Amino acid sequence: MRKYFGTDGIRRIANTELTPELVYKVAKAGAYVLSKNVDHTPTILIGRDTRISGTLIESAITAGFLSYGANVKLLGVIPTPAVAYLTRKLNADASVVISASHNTFEFNGIKFFSNKGMKIDDSLEEEIEQIMESEQLSELNAPHDKIGVSEVREDLIDEYLELFESIFKSSFEKNKNKNFTVGIDTANGATYKIAEKVFKMLGINYKIINNQPDGVNINKNCGSTHLEGIKQFVKDNKLDLGIAYDGDGDRCLTIDENGNEIDGDIFLAIVSNYMKKNKTLKNNTIVATVMSNLGLKKYAKQNEINFVQTKVGDRYVLEEMLKHGYNIGGEQSGHIIFLDYNPTGDGILTSLMLIKIMLEENKKASELAKIINIYPQVLINAKVSESKKIELETNKRIQEEISKLETEFSENGRVLIRPSGTEPLIRVMIEGENKEYIQKKAEELAKLIEELK
Repeated sequence: MRKYFGTDGIRRIANTELTPELVYKVAKAGAYVLSKNVDHTPTILIGRDTRISGTLIESAITAGFLSYGANVKLLGVIPTPAVAYLTRKLNADASVVISASHNTFEFNGIKFFSNKGMKIDDSLEEEIEQIMESEQLSELNAPHDKIGVSEVREDLIDEYLELFESIFKSSFEKNKNKNFTVGIDTANGATYKIAEKVFKMLGINYKIINNQPDGVNINKNCGSTHLEGIKQFVKDNKLDLGIAYDGDGDRCLTIDENGNEIDGDIFLAIVSNYMKKNKTLKNNTIVATVMSNLGLKKYAKQNEINFVQTKVGDRYVLEEMLKHGYNIGGEQSGHIIFLDYNPTGDGILTSLMLIKIMLEENKKASELAKIINIYPQVLINAKVSESKKIELETNKRIQEEISKLETEFSENGRVLIRPSGTEPLIRVMIEGENKEYIQKKAEELAKLIEELK
């Protein structure tokens, strides 16, 4: 079992759990593991979100890289997918994003990316941990004349802007609708600089909220984890679409003109239908996770599209896509991967794809969403200690209750229980046709699980 890395890098409370000392060690070990086979001075990119602890973590991780002998380019506040894109475009040896994604400001995190712009796999994270805990770490010091140097390159974000121009400019100009207007919620996060630039460049009318970060308001009652504000904003301003990004900009959720949510499952149905019609859906397949709604599976079957599910986590979706040559996949949370353009989820790219389909087909968001029937789904977080998570699979009473529910639901519902990879929680998810009934059953099961304390 890994000591530091969870399902999405390292994520802890900054300056108490995620200390500068720990970050320095992670950086030295990470630089070694990710560049030990290169025959040149390694270059590593660093991007961050808007958390107050961002520059503290950035300083410590930069020091670790420089001490090892790697050169660093500091990208400043920038979305996670932009870092992934620039890693490949600039032929960097690795990159790091300093962010805790959708978590509140007191958390921060570290995510490593390989030279291919992809999150590193579990085996590399395990190797980094081994180096951190070994005597070898103290030996990873560059000679006096080989210490790395850093440079601030916040201008490189403009190359990310050019990506969107190349993908969407011609389509938006051809299908321009001067009355079409969207609402944008950047969650006071990593997209706050680039989002407006993108929409202005593409000529899309927009109104923007929660776009004034102060270091502590990231994700605070806003963004993709708090949709109430953007829903009301869309209705009050009679907008065509609402867009809510998360703190690091690698995912988004959208709101139709009536204030109804379009989550990742609905989006995957909309976009796969569009891609199939345009003969761009590679191997006629969607990749999703086990958390995806039962409705998405039934949509795929009805439309003769192959449906593949993976473990929860965008890295596992990506692994499946790379392994079999698929080009669209994602999570219910709005983490969508368009492998033709970027090997990670991209909130801005996702929102622009939906706008492209709306304008080309001249349809409202609510009309497009009718293609899928979403089953009621209840998700409850059961609080347990980290040490008790492993008891879930061996607890006879809990497993019996899960089996009983699965038999009861048959093909019109399901039960999914999984430990969180980032928090001391076990997530209880039940789907079914009767919302009140599955709510009751989910609460009962969560209570049973919390007795593991």
